[in-house]
Amino acid sequence: MVETYPRPRFGEPREPKNRVNPGSGLVTVLDVVSGSHVRAIAFLMVCSLLLFLPGFFNIPPIDRDEARFAQATKQMVETGDFVDIRFQDEVRYKKPVGVYWLQAAVVETASALGLPRAQARVWLYRVPSLIGAIGAVLLTYWTALAFVTRRGAILAALILGSSVLLGVEARLAKTDAMLLFTVVAAMGALARVYLSWQRGEDPVHPPWTWPVIFWTALAGGILLKGPLILMFAALTIGTLAIFDRTATWLWRLRPVWGLMWLLVLVLPWFVAIFWRAGDTFFADSIGGDMISKLAAQETHGAPPGLYLLLFWVTFWPGAPLAGMAVPSVWRARREPGAQYLLAWLVPSWIVFELVLTKLPHYVLPLYPAIAILTVGALERRILSRSWLKRGAAWWFVIPAAASIIAVVGAITLTRQPVFLAWPFVAAALIFGLFAWWLYDDNRAERSLLNAVLAAMFLAVAIYGVVVPALVPLFPSAEIARALRNVVCVGPKAAAAGFHEPSLVFMTGTSTLLTDGSGAADFLGQGSCRFALVEQRSERGFVQRAEAIGLRYNVANRIDGYNISQGRAVSIAIYRSEGTE
Repeated sequence: MVETYPRPRFGEPREPKNRVNPGSGLVTVLDVVSGSHVRAIAFLMVCSLLLFLPGFFNIPPIDRDEARFAQATKQMVETGDFVDIRFQDEVRYKKPVGVYWLQAAVVETASALGLPRAQARVWLYRVPSLIGAIGAVLLTYWTALAFVTRRGAILAALILGSSVLLGVEARLAKTDAMLLFTVVAAMGALARVYLSWQRGEDPVHPPWTWPVIFWTALAGGILLKGPLILMFAALTIGTLAIFDRTATWLWRLRPVWGLMWLLVLVLPWFVAIFWRAGDTFFADSIGGDMISKLAAQETHGAPPGLYLLLFWVTFWPGAPLAGMAVPSVWRARREPGAQYLLAWLVPSWIVFELVLTKLPHYVLPLYPAIAILTVGALERRILSRSWLKRGAAWWFVIPAAASIIAVVGAITLTRQPVFLAWPFVAAALIFGLFAWWLYDDNRAERSLLNAVLAAMFLAVAIYGVVVPALVPLFPSAEIARALRNVVCVGPKAAAAGFHEPSLVFMTGTSTLLTDGSGAADFLGQGSCRFALVEQRSERGFVQRAEAIGLRYNVANRIDGYNISQGRAVSIAIYRSEGTE
C-alpha cells in the first residue's frame, strides 16, 4: 500500500495533528508536557534531578581525577590565587582554569551563606557538573527542536539525561559535564545556521543570536578543556563542506566578529598564566596532556572499537533504540538534518577510536547527536524490524546485571545485604521488563519511557544506596572521620604508602606525602601529629622510629580498598605518645 501522507524529515520538524496514544499513563504525561515549551523544560528539569541527585551529596570524593580537581580548587580558595592551578606544591596545568573558577564560585558562595566546613564538602565542587549535566539535557531539547517535533525533542533530551555516562559525569567534580554543555550549545547554534541555509532562507539581517551562542560556547569550552571543542566544530564544518561542496553558509556565523569575541573571553587568563608560569602551562597542557594522549597515556591505551563496545552500556537506555535506528539513519544520510548530525558524530568518533588513549567520557559530547538521530527514526516509525529488534531485551539485561553486581559487591565488601536498595532494584527490573515486553515499532515511545523510569530507579539503588554503603572503597573518608574525632586542636598528618588525592582533600592541604621513614620523623616533631602508614610502609616506619627513639601509639587502623590501584590497603593511624 502506497503511503499518501508526508513523513517528517530531519531538519523539517512538524507537530503531528492526530497523536496516537497507546493507552500508557507515561505517554499521557508526555502528551501533557509536550503541549508547551515551559512544561517541557520543567519536566526535563525534574527528570534530570531525579536522575542525577541520588548519591550526589553522600558519595565521598572519588580518586583520582575528581579529588585532584577539588583539591586544586580548594587551594585556590585557601590562597586567594585564582590564576595559578596547583595540587599542594605541584603545578596542575593539564586543563585550563574554567572548571576551577566555577567550583570556587560555588564554594565561596556557600561559605558566604554560612555553610560550615564548605571547603571540605566535595558535593559543592560537584555543583558545576550537576548544572552542566542539566544544562546539556535542556540544550539537547533546544537543539533537537531544529530536527524533530517538540515531543521528539523531549524524548531526545530524556535519552541523553538517562544515559549511564552522563549520570556518572553529573556526580563528578571535573570538566566533562560542563564541556558537554558548551558543545551542545555550540552545535545547536551551528545546526540552526546550517539548516537555515539549507532551507534557502536569506534574511536581509541575519540574526545575531546564533553566532553569539556559538562563539561564546566555543570560548567556554576552551576555558574548560582547551581546544577540544574546536575539533567537534571543525570536523563537522569540514565534513559538511565536503558533501555540500561549499561552506558559504559560514558567513552567517559572523566569523570576524566571532573570533574577536572569542579572543576577548579566553585571552585574559591565558595571558595571566603565561605571565605567571611562562610557557610551562602550554608545554604541560598541550605537550604533556593532549599530545601524549596520542599514545597510551596513564595505562589507558586500547585498540579501536572500544568505544563502540562501551556504547551499549554507557548510552543505555537509549542504546537499543539507537541500534534499531541505524539502517533508517543510513538511508536518510543525505537529508540536511541527518547529514548535519552524522557530520557531528562520525568524524569525531573515528578520531577517538584511532587515538590510543581511551576513556569512556571522551565520546560524551557526541551522544546528543545520537539521541536526536534515534528520535528522528522513532518519530518516522522506521525503526528496524529485523534481528536488531531483539536488542529490546537490553532494557532488562542492564538493570538485571547492574543489580546483581551491586548487591553481590556490597555483600562481599561490607557483609551487608543493603536491603534498602532492593525495592528500587525491583522497580528498575520491572520497568526494564515492561520496556522489553511492550516493545514494537508502534510502541517504541512507550518502551523508551519505561526504560527511562528503570534508569531512575537504578540510579537511586546504585548511587543513592549501594555506593555510599561501600565504606571500604573510601578509606580517605574513614581516615578523615577518625582525625576529626581527636581531642587535640589543629591535627597535622603525614601519609606513607597511601598518597591518593582524596586523602589530601579530606585531611587538609598541609598533609605530608612521604614514606615510612619520613612519617616517623614527622611524628617526632611535635604533638597533635598523626602518621597514616599503609601496611607496606610500616616496616620503614618502625625501623626509623626505633632509630630516633620515637614513642608512639596506634590510634586506629583503617582497612579498605584502593580503587585507583586495584588492591586492598590497611592503614594504621599512629600518634605520638601523649597525643589524644
